[in-house]
Amino acid sequence: MSEKQIYEIFEKPELESSTLVVGWSEDAGRLGPGVVDYLNQKLGAKEFAEVELEDFFPLGGVSVQDDVARFPEIKFHYCPQKRLVTLKSNSPRSEWYRFMETVLDIAQNYCHASEIYTIGGMVYFGPHTTPRQLMTIVNSAEMRESMNQDDLIVDLDYETPPGQRPTLNSFLIWCAMRRGIAAASLWVPVPFYLVAGSDPRAWKKVLEFLDNRLSLEMDLRDVTEEAMRQNEKIAHLRSESPEVDGYIEKLETSIALTQEESEQLVKEVDDFLKRGD
Repeated sequence: MSEKQIYEIFEKPELESSTLVVGWSEDAGRLGPGVVDYLNQKLGAKEFAEVELEDFFPLGGVSVQDDVARFPEIKFHYCPQKRLVTLKSNSPRSEWYRFMETVLDIAQNYCHASEIYTIGGMVYFGPHTTPRQLMTIVNSAEMRESMNQDDLIVDLDYETPPGQRPTLNSFLIWCAMRRGIAAASLWVPVPFYLVAGSDPRAWKKVLEFLDNRLSLEMDLRDVTEEAMRQNEKIAHLRSESPEVDGYIEKLETSIALTQEESEQLVKEVDDFLKRGD
């Protein structure tokens, strides 16, 4: 007896080959979802597939924010002109291997994906004024060689801590390797006091890479301006609050904050940025 199909295809993309970009909704600084949403909006991508939730999320997976129920989502979009496919998804709570195989089935069978890029934010205990770095873990020697460029840290030296599962990004590119699909996970450090909000400077770093790598020909002035606005807001906060300015100045001079100072900085920056939205 065949296994029930757990996804729905609304429209079959006419793609001879494609690149899949994956972002997880819970990412630090909204890096993954921010980049995927930007790509979808900027390139006019169309939704074409959705994976059923029941096998990967418990009934308690629904969250409530501002009195609005927010359901998990696993949605694919595509842009035929750029041969680009995107997946924006909440992190599955169970059945990781089955989830990854479902994602790769859709990518291969309907989009003929030949490359995959996953996106992830890393918590960084430094200041937002530090230039963002782009780091990557690849799943093949050929992928490593093709991504060898000056501003990219290739093959990040990261090992899963004992007793813990690998990250979703690492697991996905491993599953892709087993199918012979070239893949890389892209990581950008996100300052810890921007983790709960957004970090457009980190978005810009990933978008610049994808724009160049995939010849997307995007005008990134809007995300550049958004990053500048955020920097200006934080600069305004620093001018108003000597306490916040002192915390960030410590970080800029490589002085670690205490836990209490870190928590206070997170609260002050988060509250201020929300008031400015």
